[in-house]
Amino acid sequence: MNDKPEGIVEILIQREAIGQRIAELGSEISAAYKDRLPLVVGVLKGCVPFISDLVKEIEIPLEIDFISLMSYADVRRPGGAVRITKDLDCVIEGRDVLLVEGIIDTGMTAGYLLRNLEARRPKSLRVCTFLDKEARRIVRIPIAFRGFKVPDRFVVGYGLDFRQLYRNLPYVGILSDEITGLNRR
Repeated sequence: MNDKPEGIVEILIQREAIGQRIAELGSEISAAYKDRLPLVVGVLKGCVPFISDLVKEIEIPLEIDFISLMSYADVRRPGGAVRITKDLDCVIEGRDVLLVEGIIDTGMTAGYLLRNLEARRPKSLRVCTFLDKEARRIVRIPIAFRGFKVPDRFVVGYGLDFRQLYRNLPYVGILSDEITGLNRR
């Protein structure tokens, strides 16, 4: 897939760089959870390619579960209500939990999820995110493992979407402002 689909103005992170960074993260996570059995919790849908590749690089035993949220927000106005649409299948009390996100930008959704999971009394709760868009941060999120920092642009690919499209791109690209409807200076 060398040709960029309509609307992609720049390839920000190439497939090769993604693979290399995920291998590094796998080593970091393996070391951090040595002699423990972490529960790796993926936040659907944006994390799917990332978590799939990440767990293959983690060299210790682990379990996997998924949670899904719906945020009633808009790309132009972050915030709004958040609700869980698919909850975990297992109990996390007393467990070492690694929450895996596709992207953290404002931190509103991740903050809600962390508060919800903390209330379930895990032994530990850490965050791993593929992309970190610090420029938009409203809620401080303690990120233990970070793939890449990205600029304040609308990014898609490698699981991240715009209106459910572009998730299947093997790289991270910047989507044009004309498509997103965002006005930039």
